[in-house]
Parts: sequence; structure tokens; C-alpha cells
Amino acid sequence: MKKILFVPAMLTSAFLAGQTVTFPSNGAVDNRHTIFAFQHAHIQVDADNMLDNATMIVQDGMITDIGTAVTIPKGAVIYDVKGKSIYPSFIDPYTTYGMPEVKKKAWSMGPNMDADRTGAFGWNDALKADADASAVFTSDAKTAEDYRDLGFGTVMSYSADGIARGSSVCVTLNAEDGDNQVIVKEKAAACYSFDKGSSRQDYPSSLMGAIALMRQTNSDADWYRTAKNKTEYNLTLEAWNNLKGLPQIFETTDKWNVLRADKFGDEFNIQYIFKGSGNEYQRIDLIKATGGSFILPLNFPAVYDVEDPYDAELIDYATLKHWEMAPLNPSAFEKNKIPFALTMSDLKDKKDFWTNLRKAIKYGLSEKEALRALTTAPAKMLGVSDKTGSLKKGLLANFIITNGNIFSDDAVIWENWVKGHQFIVKDANTVDLRGTYDLLVNGNKKELTIEGDLFKLKGSFPKADSVKDVNIHLSGNNVTIAYTRTEDGTTRLSGTVDGKTKKLMGKGQTADGTWFDWNATQTSPYVPKAATKDTTAAVLPTLDDVIYPFSSYGRTKNDSMSYDRFHSVYPSVLIKNATVWTNEADSILLNTDVLLTGTTIAAIGKNLTAPAKAMIIDGTGKYLTPGIIDEHSHIAIAGGVNEGTQASSAEVRIGDVINPEDIQIYRQLAGGVVGAQLLHGSANPIGGQSAIVKLRWGASAEGMKNVNAPGFIKFALGENVKQSNWGDNNTVRFPQTRMGVEQVYYDYFTRAKEYKAQWDAWNKMNPAQKAASTAPRRDLDLEAVQEILDGKRNITCHSYVQSELTMLMHVADSMGFKVNTFTHILEGYKVADIMKQHNVGGSTFADWWAYKYEVKDAIPYNAALMTRMGIVVAVNSDDPEMARRLNQEAAKSMKYGGMSEMEAFKMCTMNPAKLLHLDQHMGSIKVGKDADVVLWNGDPLSIYSKPLTTIVDGIVMYDVNADLKLRESMRKDKARIIQKMLAEKAGGATTQSVKFRKPRIWECDDMISDGNYLELDLDE
Repeated sequence: MKKILFVPAMLTSAFLAGQTVTFPSNGAVDNRHTIFAFQHAHIQVDADNMLDNATMIVQDGMITDIGTAVTIPKGAVIYDVKGKSIYPSFIDPYTTYGMPEVKKKAWSMGPNMDADRTGAFGWNDALKADADASAVFTSDAKTAEDYRDLGFGTVMSYSADGIARGSSVCVTLNAEDGDNQVIVKEKAAACYSFDKGSSRQDYPSSLMGAIALMRQTNSDADWYRTAKNKTEYNLTLEAWNNLKGLPQIFETTDKWNVLRADKFGDEFNIQYIFKGSGNEYQRIDLIKATGGSFILPLNFPAVYDVEDPYDAELIDYATLKHWEMAPLNPSAFEKNKIPFALTMSDLKDKKDFWTNLRKAIKYGLSEKEALRALTTAPAKMLGVSDKTGSLKKGLLANFIITNGNIFSDDAVIWENWVKGHQFIVKDANTVDLRGTYDLLVNGNKKELTIEGDLFKLKGSFPKADSVKDVNIHLSGNNVTIAYTRTEDGTTRLSGTVDGKTKKLMGKGQTADGTWFDWNATQTSPYVPKAATKDTTAAVLPTLDDVIYPFSSYGRTKNDSMSYDRFHSVYPSVLIKNATVWTNEADSILLNTDVLLTGTTIAAIGKNLTAPAKAMIIDGTGKYLTPGIIDEHSHIAIAGGVNEGTQASSAEVRIGDVINPEDIQIYRQLAGGVVGAQLLHGSANPIGGQSAIVKLRWGASAEGMKNVNAPGFIKFALGENVKQSNWGDNNTVRFPQTRMGVEQVYYDYFTRAKEYKAQWDAWNKMNPAQKAASTAPRRDLDLEAVQEILDGKRNITCHSYVQSELTMLMHVADSMGFKVNTFTHILEGYKVADIMKQHNVGGSTFADWWAYKYEVKDAIPYNAALMTRMGIVVAVNSDDPEMARRLNQEAAKSMKYGGMSEMEAFKMCTMNPAKLLHLDQHMGSIKVGKDADVVLWNGDPLSIYSKPLTTIVDGIVMYDVNADLKLRESMRKDKARIIQKMLAEKAGGATTQSVKFRKPRIWECDDMISDGNYLELDLDE
């Protein structure tokens, strides 16, 4: 009976027997069906079931029997694996193994409006739904070996190119057997992302554009599937619909992108499997609410080299926190009962897999769930549980043989069998040389100590100070030892080892070339050093240490001032004895109390009684005002502010890409801002749909949205739109003139009317007529324009010069819609009378002029002159720094135009609320309105005054004293984490250089979309 595990010669016959019969053989064919029996094994059938002293039978790449009472067939090759363990081989559900390299075409100097692919494909090169990974897959023997050595037997491979990436393939890692022998499932899943990949087509140029393209294509595919009498054949939509029956995997690069993908997936009844990024623990409650399964990477960040304190200062707090908390991610999924699998995807070095997995276990991931996440969970996701993922009769013989518990620190994978094919990972016959020896060299006895890993030995002469660099190498029974003495150079020994007695002997050569005999006798075996007691377990982070938002100035959920907990701790807030600027008819109230209960203003008066558990704020000598509202902002937007690649991008939605962790939110709260309209940029005549938000620091992206706000959209006029300031290469996209801008509006509103007429006709049909025809194709671009005509969406228009202002009002009159607001509008004073007739509001700058040619006629009296004409006028920021001092911008019109205090202050409070149709809820202090107020240390229009407390929805979002405490808390926590990093570096951890990250500040005409940060590696 064989007790050694390896008989490679016999395995060839097993695989010839199972070879695909459609391939001819040259010469004599070996048709033997070798049977393998593994007995006396500890078999981990799956994460929940195990067998002791069991037997497993394997034939033709399949498990034919398994159990504790199995009869071994006659003629079987028997392996005695007593003392060893058998586990299912692992499955990686997200790899590019065997896929061709994705190559991007060179950038062209000018716009690329059309797809490069020819044929009956869809209009956008980022949509590669027709891609078939099984058709281009080629086994890669070296990479397969790397995976096998880590315990993997099966992987899913996909093409990492495009927003729609087509179908993936599930393959086994017996690469030497040929591509036809490894495919387990030719269409395993449909894959998607927000990255357009190798496409050089301009659209989409932003994250919101990618989302809009996905939304429109899903809608188009549904229409195409049911359309009768189609006039086009579309390979992309055909493939898109054919993929719908497969598991749908969506790759994300951030927790917020998970929620974005889930949101539009819900629109089309699609439940995605999300390939995560590793920071999902930061919003695990929202992640759970998606209802999706996850594929989690083990890409924990390496230690930053923070020995230089100035370098360390450049690492932001959130980055430090994530470094410490990232290994918590898998256990957070387990604790919240969210299904997940693990992947090596995103690891820079696959050798970090086991190190990071064991770290995740140290941080709370159970070994049972770790095994499930590597076996049955990915098999279930990919629909191959009937073939692999566990060790059961009828499944593929994919298993690993180990020296014991696979998750222990000293675990060794001896072999990895893939489809019954044996791959030796480590030689199980390796002699354990470790121990203490008497080494006899030329009659001189030395004490030699051999330690280290079984397969990476290191030696020393503890009693010989002059000996250094003792190198030991063992191959089979052959051993070489080389050591250097300072006084006479390197001595080299070559010999053999007796596996039973641990006796070493052979020949050696001194540095001067003299040969000699040597031998070594083990005097004591190797005794592993007692493990140092783990004293760090008590200080490992937990989910309670997550801060909301995961940013500087975030708070834990248990903090009484946190967004989610505030109202439960403080149901009411009472501001006492303040000077109250109401923005109502009573104007200014002296020595007055204001009671905020829940999210609304409950009472205004003198000597109000504080309810139970109320937070009481002393307003004596201070001013209480409504919160500032910024009508024109670009903060808190992820992945680009413009989708300016087409004349109209009305289909894109800023609401899809809100970034609730933008530090500008907190900074603007410190300036008294409570709400803002987040606008698309000004790159095209018809931009994207706005998001109107409250600055709820700590809320989710969806939680920031102001549910009372109507729909808005950004229009634009002027130099940006006609691309006169984009450079000489940008002369292709229409329009290129101001006349062309006007024509765009006529064209789109005409088409929107025709679109509406089509739907009106459809909606009037009886059921029989509808059954015999097809509903109009839903066009999200025209749908948004139609909403303007229907009065459901309001226009905020980027504008400067008199001629274009009158042009758009004329177009509005002609086409039957209204312009709500002209923003910027630095020549508004010239057309104020016409604006009044059209009931158009103005949102402007106080004193911006001469920064480009079309603002050469701007004057600081603009706001006051429009106000005197009876126009609702606001001052806006268009800039995150200016937003923090909009009160001062409003005050400038007291000097330039003689405005009263109340008139001026309303331009940053009540008037923007009116322009946004929110004045029933915001903009003044009145019982029943939203509890959005600011307490100032002085006159709110003074440059010397600053907000002390900013309250949104009755929650203290910013407080000057709490801010100081937060700063000190962050300073101490950063110092603690930095000390932890220094200790890990000292312990030999791999380090990475410090990267300076600066949050992007979007401007109206920005056309970049590469992330939310500018990042610079200090070592480059």
C-alpha cells in the first residue's frame, strides 16, 4: 500500500482516458482508467461538514465515492494520507487569467464622437456585451501554477474592458491538459463596470455619464426585445438580452459605487453580484440593504513609511483609518450575514493572499466562513455548485492535501489535484533538517543550529562570532551548506542526509580550495519557539470604530453628536436669548428664544421652556439666522462635473454621483451653509440634471437629497458651450457658434414635443392596439427635456451676456417653456426689465469681472439693480471657498447699490430658497419650517463674524467648540495609528511610500473625471 503521495507517471493514463473524443490521436492510445483511492484522510467536505478517517475515490477527473465506509475498487492506486487533511480546491470568482491583454488605442488630438468598431454593433464602444471570454481564453501554465500553489483549482475569467464586458468563463487550472479540457462553464456570468476601458470614444467622460449609459442601454434592451417590426439589427442589444439569464457581476471601486449600481439595478429588477473594493465595512448597513452577494478582495493597504514626520502629516485621517480597519471588511460581512466570496483580484502580489487572509481571520473572520468564501460561495455565485466547490460524489476531483488546518500559520499545501490531475506544490518527503547539530569539519567540532521555515532554512553557529552568512539548501536528500568566516573566506559543504537518523555527511572545500570530509549529527531536534502571547487582540478595531462620514471630522455612531444618533439623545434644541433675523415680516427679534423639535422649528418667543432632554444653547449676545443656501455649487460630486461630450446630456443626473464624504461639506457648514444646488458644469448647451441637497454631514448620498426639491437641470450659454476656449482641436462637436447654441435649443425642444406626441398617441391606444404595436423607445435625454415643457423640471442657465439672455427667453417664449434662473448673469442689469416680464430669477456673483472676455461689462451694482427691478436675486459661490463666506458676498451689495441688511442677507438665504422653490421649507425662521439655522458670534453681514453653530434638520452639524474637540481627537488618533505603523515596519512589514492626496475641486468647465483626488507619490 502506497504511503507516499506522488506517482506522476500513472496520472497520464487517467487523463488520456478522459480526453475529448472529438480530437484524433496519433499513434497507440492509452485507454486505461486509473482509479485513485485516498484513505485514512481527514476530509473537509465543505465549510460545514467534515469526515474523519475517510476514503475518497477518484477516477477520470471525478470523485466517484467518498465516505467512512467506502470499498476501495480492485486495482486502485492507494494513497495513505493519514495525519493529513483534504480540502476542496479554492475558487477565485474574479480573475483575468488566460485573457488577452487589453490594449488602448492612442488618443486622438480631437474629439472622437463615434464608435471605432464597424459592424452591426451598438453606438458606443464601451458596450462590449457581445464579448465572449470562452472564445478568447487561452490557458497560461505559469499563472495556473501560481494559483495552484496557493490552493486554487478553479477560476472565473473575464475581459476587463468596458462598461459592459460580455460573458465570463469558468475554468479549471489544469492548464497542461489543453484549453478544451479546462472549461467548466463557458458562460459563467455577465460582467459590468463603470470604467469604459479601451474605448476612445468621448462619451461617457464622467461617472454620471457611465451610469446614464447603463440606464439607457438597459431600457433600450428591454424595448428591443419586445419591439415588433424592428428596422435595425443591433448585435450589442442582442447580446445584452442574451446575458440576462446569467449571474450579473458588477465591478465597483468604492462603497458608494456599489450603492449607485444597486440603485439603477433596482430600476430594472436586476440583482447584481458586486465585486467590492475593500471599504464596504464603512457603510455595512447600506451594503446589506442592497440584498446582493459580494466578491471581496483581500487588498489591504501596506504600511506607509511614516518615519519622516513631515511625510506622515501628508496622509489624511481617512487613509490612516482605512489602513488600520481594512482587514475588518470580510468579518463585517460575516457578522451582518451578507453572502460573500473572496478573490485575489486587486492584490499587487498574489503571494500576499495567505498573509492577508490570516490577517482577516485575526480581525474576526471565522475559519468556517473563510473556507465557505473560497469554495461553496463562489461556486454558488457562478452556478457551478453541481461541478465543484465541495468534495462530493459526482463532482470534479478538485482538492488540496495539506499537513493539517489550512488556516494555521504553519499550514503547508503538499498537493493540489485539479480534475484528478496531481500537482505537487511542496515535497512531502522533505526531511525536516531543523535542529541542533555537532558539525565535524577537518576534525574540528562546531555547534550548528538550523532553524526557519521547513522549505527556507537558515543556519547559525551560535558559539562562533566570526562566522556569518550561513546558507543552507536542501533538495531531496542532497544538502549544501556555505558559511563565511571573516578571517579566511567562504567554506562550502556538499553531502547527503539520512532521513531517519538526520545524519549529514559529505565532502567540503575551504576558501583556498582544500577538500575535506565532514559530517553532522543532530544532538537535539527543532523545537518551535513558543508563540508570543497576542496582546493586540484587545485593541483591534471593530465596526464601532467606523466614523461617519469616513473622513476627517467624522464621528462614530455611538457619539451623541453623530448624525444618526443626535435626535435620540437631543429630541429638541433650544437657542435662548439671541438676536433673531427671521427673514419674515417681523425681521429682527431681540432677546428671543427659538425651539427646534425634531426636524422643524417648533416655537419662537421669549422665555420658552426647554423640553426634556433638550440641548440648550445660550444665544446671549449672538445672532441667529436662517441657514445659507448656495444656488450654484459643484461640491460633493464624484467622477466629474461635466458630461460635455454631446450638445445635450440631459440624461445624466448629479443625483447619481453625490459624494457625501467630500470635506467641502463640513467646511461649508463651518461657513453657515445648510443647503445647495449641485449643478452639472457648463460644457454643453443642455447639461445634466441637478441634485439639491442639504449638507447632512454623516448621511448617505441618498440621505443628503432634499426630498422637497423639484427637478432642475443645467443649461449653459457662452464661450464654454461653443468651445471657443477649448483649444484648436475641439472644433468638431456642434455647436461652435452662439447661433448654433440657439439652434440646439430649438432642435431639442422640437424633438421633445414630437417625443411627447408619440407617447400621448400610445397612451390613448386601447389594449388590442397596444398588443399589435410597440411602445415608443424611451429616450432619457428627450424625456428630461420634455419634463421642462411639462413644467416638471426647472432650468438654471449659466449665462453672461445680454444678447444670449434675450435669445434664450425668446426661445422659451417660442417653444412654450420657462427659464427659472439665470446663474452668473453678470450683464443682468442690462436686461432686468425683460427678465421681470418673464419672471426669471438671477443668481449672480457680487463682484466678479474681467476674468474672461464675455464678462468685460460686469459691474458690482448688478445684484442691486436687478433687485430694484423686482427680480428675485441670489448670490452664489460656484466655488467651495467662496461658499464659506456667502454672507460676506451678500454684504457687498450694501456698499455697491445701497441694499439694506435684510435685502442683502436674503440674497444668500430666502432668495435662493425661492429660486429653488423651497421657500415654504427653508430660507427663514418661521414655525413649521425646517430647523436649518445658524448661530453667529456677531452681525451676520460683518467680515469679522463667524458661525458658532450650524444646525440642519435640528441636528448640530457644526459647532466651533465641538470642532476643537474633534481636531484634538483626530490628532491623537492619527498619532496612535502612526505609532502602530512604525511598529509594524520595525517588525519587517512591507512598506509603501507616502502619497499626497488632495481632494478635487470641480469647476464649471472641468472635463476631467479621473477620481475624486489628485494623488502624488512622494518618491516619484
